[in-house]
Amino acid sequence: MGSFSIWHWMIVLVIVLVLFGRGRVSEIMGDFGKGIKSFKEGMNEEEAKKAAAATTPTPTPAQIASQQVEPAPTVAPAPVATPVETKNEQV
Repeated sequence: MGSFSIWHWMIVLVIVLVLFGRGRVSEIMGDFGKGIKSFKEGMNEEEAKKAAAATTPTPTPAQIASQQVEPAPTVAPAPVATPVETKNEQV
């Protein structure tokens, strides 16, 4: 009673097929296979990104210092309007 024989597994398989149907089980297995395939593709993309980052040369401090840095363009400030004082004289 402690171990499962082939007949136990056959009965379980028949019950699963009766409950879910043959088409549903194949759909589940197909979706499971697609999930594994996309997982592997994602892992390969990560490996490719890491490999590309490792082969990209990093500039040395001497190369960074030798690059010409252009100053940012300056923009003239907009004129500010000042309030005009008016005198209200009564005649």
